Amino acid sequence: MSGSGPELDIRWPIGLLFAAIGGLLAVYGALAATPEGAPLLGRNLNFWWGIVMLLFGLGMIAGAYRAQQSGR
Repeated sequence: MSGSGPELDIRWPIGLLFAAIGGLLAVYGALAATPEGAPLLGRNLNFWWGIVMLLFGLGMIAGAYRAQQSGR
């Protein structure tokens, strides 16, 4: 099916999903007064893992955009 139409790069939906969930988790972690459950080493894991997920999602989006611009 090489000529059936434009193909969707899988990095777009994965990147958007991770960026959206990571952004929500980071905002929740930043605004929550106390993390649920026992805090691990005094760090807010919701905030930091939200940032990690957001950066991963943005990296996937950047890779998909760069591939689209180069015509691959």
